[in-house]
Amino acid sequence: MSDHIFGILDMAVVGVVVFGLGIWQLVSINREIKKDRLPERARHPVGEHGLDDGRPKPPE
Repeated sequence: MSDHIFGILDMAVVGVVVFGLGIWQLVSINREIKKDRLPERARHPVGEHGLDDGRPKPPE
């Protein structure tokens, strides 16, 4: 009888940990999606500007 209770308890502990990690991942992903939708984190399209090699541009 004790073995059955230990088995059920073991499955419950593992299940709680697995569900907790899954919920945490879902919340984390939803936060990142909301951050990406904010205008200050908007990114420009690829190829919109020239390459930056780190050197200052000569005066025009």
